[in-house]
Amino acid sequence: MKNIFFIGLISFFTDISTEMVYPLIPLYLVSTLGATPVLVGIIEGIAESLASLLKVYSGYLSDKFQKKKSIAFSGYAAGLVYKFALIFASSWIGILVAKVIDRIGKGIRTAPRDVLITDSTDKKSLGKAFGFHKALDMFGASLGILITYLILRNYDGNIDFKKIFAFSAIPAILGLLMFMFVKEKKAIRTSKEPFWKNINKIDGQLKFYLIIVFLFTLGHSSSAFFILKAKSLGFDDANVILLFFLFNLVAAIFSMPLGKLSDKIGRKNLLIPGYLAFSLCYLGFAYANNRLALELVFVLYGLYTALIIGVERAFVAEISPADLKGTMLGLHSTVVGIALLPASIIAGLLWKSFGPKIPFLFGSSLALFAAILLFVFLKDNKKERFDTK
Repeated sequence: MKNIFFIGLISFFTDISTEMVYPLIPLYLVSTLGATPVLVGIIEGIAESLASLLKVYSGYLSDKFQKKKSIAFSGYAAGLVYKFALIFASSWIGILVAKVIDRIGKGIRTAPRDVLITDSTDKKSLGKAFGFHKALDMFGASLGILITYLILRNYDGNIDFKKIFAFSAIPAILGLLMFMFVKEKKAIRTSKEPFWKNINKIDGQLKFYLIIVFLFTLGHSSSAFFILKAKSLGFDDANVILLFFLFNLVAAIFSMPLGKLSDKIGRKNLLIPGYLAFSLCYLGFAYANNRLALELVFVLYGLYTALIIGVERAFVAEISPADLKGTMLGLHSTVVGIALLPASIIAGLLWKSFGPKIPFLFGSSLALFAAILLFVFLKDNKKERFDTK
């Protein structure tokens, strides 16, 4: 558990750093550098696409060279480089370069970090381990968002963006220092062949689950649609950020206990309620007509996150071939990232053509359909987990 604690601290400090600047980037681009909203969207899209494609490759490299700690460190170090790139950026092109550096780092670090967590615990405690890590991750995000909220609440038109960017580098440095305490389990290299040549090793249930994940993610809307919904109900910019603080805080509180529960009752028995919670959440986004109702929806969204994020990584890790764990964890993240691109386009088209309720109803319906498929076809491998040393 000591290893997992320090890996969690890495994510805790990194997320403080990330969330301190993430909500400010669009404001900086538009108010200081004169970028248009369309350009802001293009920058975000390019950066996120690169991160998604890199996740499976970094997982493959982790499996091939068994240098998980080094690869993860390089990914987190890119987050620090990102902060310095923001400080020196003088145009939207500089911001694009900085964002690409940051997302490349995220794409590199995710899979090897998850394998380090897997290697640091036994199968009976995977849910608890991923839940604990996610809890620290979300607590860090909550703190970073709260700092941003306090900045915007006192906003008088003279935000010193570069000073905030520089200050955000401090927690990023603290996160990197935590790597000194992380121990990497030595493993014997197995196959050096690309994973697609060993596709027959992949469990059929894992293939099925990745398909369901893709389908489910197609119903996700960009957080920009949550912001539009909140502003339509009278939330100002600062209070919208506070809604995301509420979401992260709820997810942080429940991630570990729900992950631990999945160790006892099986991953399937939490994944399905998680998908159903998402379906209800999107119904709430569609029909919430006052501020209190929307606040409750964000609480439910945090609960959905706690039900899914750590549990699904534990599920993928435990049914992946031993020599393909990093690749499969990376592939899972890549599938989610690839699906998010058309998901936002679909949501935008539905919003424009049929109104603001329809994208959320579409997402709710897909989540319900995915939950039904999981209930009918996904096997619960709880027995095998407890029988395997």
